Amino acid sequence: MNFKCSKPNAVDAVFCVFLSLVASGIPCIPSALAQGPTKVQPYNPVDVYVPIDSWVYPALDRLRGLGYLDRGYFGLRPWTRRSIAQMIQSVSSAASLSDDPEAFEVLAALRREFPLSPQDSVTIRYDSVYSRVHGIAGTPLRDSYHLGQSVFGDYGRPYQSGINILQGASISAQAARFSLFFRGEYQHAPSAPGYSPSLAASLAANDGVPLVVGQLQATVPAGPLPEINVFRVVEANLSLRLLDHEISFGKSDHWLGPDRAGSFIYSNNAENLYAFQIDRVEPFQIPLLSRVTGPFRYMFMVGSLQGHTYPNDPWMHTEKISFKPTENVEIGFARSVIWGGKGHAPITVHSFLKSFLSLQNVSTAEKESRDDPGARFSEFDFTWRLPFLRHWATLYCDTIVHDDVSAVDAPRHAGLRPGIYLAMVPWIPKMDLRVEGANTDPPTGRSLRGSYLYTESIQKQGYTNKGFLMGDVAGREGKDGEGWLDYHISPRETIDFNYRHAKVAKDFVASGVTQNDFGLGIQKRVHEETEISLRVQQEWWKAPVYLPGKQSDTSVIVQVQFFPKGLSVFSK
Repeated sequence: MNFKCSKPNAVDAVFCVFLSLVASGIPCIPSALAQGPTKVQPYNPVDVYVPIDSWVYPALDRLRGLGYLDRGYFGLRPWTRRSIAQMIQSVSSAASLSDDPEAFEVLAALRREFPLSPQDSVTIRYDSVYSRVHGIAGTPLRDSYHLGQSVFGDYGRPYQSGINILQGASISAQAARFSLFFRGEYQHAPSAPGYSPSLAASLAANDGVPLVVGQLQATVPAGPLPEINVFRVVEANLSLRLLDHEISFGKSDHWLGPDRAGSFIYSNNAENLYAFQIDRVEPFQIPLLSRVTGPFRYMFMVGSLQGHTYPNDPWMHTEKISFKPTENVEIGFARSVIWGGKGHAPITVHSFLKSFLSLQNVSTAEKESRDDPGARFSEFDFTWRLPFLRHWATLYCDTIVHDDVSAVDAPRHAGLRPGIYLAMVPWIPKMDLRVEGANTDPPTGRSLRGSYLYTESIQKQGYTNKGFLMGDVAGREGKDGEGWLDYHISPRETIDFNYRHAKVAKDFVASGVTQNDFGLGIQKRVHEETEISLRVQQEWWKAPVYLPGKQSDTSVIVQVQFFPKGLSVFSK
């Protein structure tokens, strides 16, 4: 295999150079630190965000489902290590777990991972090194904007039939109120035939963005697709902690919903975008109001999207606020707006404020002008530990609407993803069960030919970054249902079985699309610092507009991940 690294973009290059300087311990670290001792010791970079694909979130979700974690805001993730440590501390001081061995085991594992320990002036850690081999036999789907995806929730990593390879590593650092996290990967995917010229032209024309010879359109995988060998920054953020806020810039994970399979307003299905963010990481009280609503958390982010043809390089801002009126109920409201772009409207303070403050429909003339407020999407979600079953059952739902204030005032226009989580299966205490469904084809005349949710008349490539949907993999005019059975060998080791059935409406994609997936996964710690993961998925799908008859593909993923002990550099 000819393995070459393609040239990263300018921002990626800056982060890569900064990482190499930090890792080398040369002048970007103050000279006093470079002369200080280097030790291997327990490490807790308290203000670093924990990545969404960490084992920690399922463990915290299970602890919440068992009725013991009341402080976490599960519709507003990721969380910092400091926040998680304080959540765990509140559990240990608020409840006795002596009669619940499952919850006690989860809490013990989390307390070992997140100690409340004093922070050195400067710490640097090589967090993980990992290698993944992903073999696919058959033809998979990789078009979340139209036909669907065979592999989703994977940061928009490339995959095709054949052998796909990842080699990655992550590093984190903290100095007083400043923190840094970086994760980068070499990614390889084989070449593929891609869509035929007629299918590609049909899908692009339906979107209103016809293909141009020699021009890449990221949302339509028109063939032939070249082999991919690229270095990619998966996460890279520099953050300042100020008054219980994390103010950061870079690529950061987000998961802004309570569900497991997807999050309507933002998930990790697409590559993260470079953004500026303000995140209130600790709950706060508003005098008088919080007597009714309980404590609040909120976040705001703004950044540029890539992979859009027209208008090119639009921007997106997202804001969310969540509150907990009781320890068993969490409610969240979010809004995302895609606005501007070359050839349409400039990205200025004026156009940003227009998109941020506009809350009503505008005329066609205004939409097509420089005063266009953008494509606006609103989300509402809730999570509820059910009465009398708060140590067992959690009900939740995520919703999204287009050009309405919220699904609360426009339920017939809303996409829905309800779910229920049973933190313990009767008579099998180490097993939990989760069932979710999704519908992005609501009963409204606007939902026709894929023209409602996740797209818009101006921002035709809509809610995508580099061709992948940033939200829910149910996509446009889709319906799907998922179920998971997880057996917890330990809080960090699981055996899971999942099933997914998904469909795309016939009025959007000719003859529709149907997917059926069965998956089995195992995560095993063979050593405190070494984890081996294995996942096998068998998929059958029908998409007559793409390939005739019933198709199938089989995926086998093997990943080895090493978690080295923290290497701390500090001065006293």
